[in-house]
Amino acid sequence: MERIEITAATVEQAIEKAEVQLGLSRDQFEVEVIKEGKSGILGVGGREAVIRVNPVTLPEKDAVKGVTEILDTLLGLLGVPGKVEVLSNEIPLALDIKGDDLGILIGRRGQTLASLEYITKLVVVGRLKAWLPLAVDVAGYKKRRRDSLQRLALYLAEQVKSRRCAITMEPMPADERRIVHLTLADDPDITTQSIGEGENRKVVILLRQG
Repeated sequence: MERIEITAATVEQAIEKAEVQLGLSRDQFEVEVIKEGKSGILGVGGREAVIRVNPVTLPEKDAVKGVTEILDTLLGLLGVPGKVEVLSNEIPLALDIKGDDLGILIGRRGQTLASLEYITKLVVVGRLKAWLPLAVDVAGYKKRRRDSLQRLALYLAEQVKSRRCAITMEPMPADERRIVHLTLADDPDITTQSIGEGENRKVVILLRQG
C-alpha cells in the first residue's frame, strides 16, 4: 500500500479519517504532518490539516521475542502471575496475558491496561531502538469490549434512523472511537464524527445528508 494524503479540520480528525478509509488501526501506519489545521475567524481564513500516512512493515521474529520478554519482565515487577501469548505476528503485534484474577491489570474502563500497553511500548522503543506497533490485551478484555461496542453502535444507528435525530455516545479513547467509526462506515444512511477534546472526545452518530 502506497503513502496517501488525508485532509480534515484537525490533525486528530485526519488520523481518525485515515483509520476508517484504510481500515487500519493507528498502530498500523506512520503519520507525517504536512499542515496543521487552522480554525480561522468567523469561518474565514481557516485551513484544513493535511497528513501523509504510510503503512508499516511486519516485525522480525527476534523483535517479537523481545517484546514478549519485556512484557514478562513487567509482569514480574508488578508481582502479577500471567502468561504472555502472541496472538498475531502482523502489525500491530498482538499479545494477550492469560491467567487467573487479572482484573488488576485491566482497571476501570481498561485504563490500567492502556497504561501497561503504553509502558510496554516505551520499553520496547528503548531496547529495540525502533518503534514497533503492538497491542496488549488481558484475558481477551479488548475483544469483549470491541464486540460490545460493535453491538452498541449498530443498535444506536438503528435508533438514529427511527428517531431521525443524532445520538452522542459517552467519551471514549481513540481506539474505541475507531471501532464505532469502522462498524458504521459502510452504512449508507449513517455517518459518524468525533467531537470534543482530550479525554472528553466522543462519537456522534447521525443521519447521512443527501
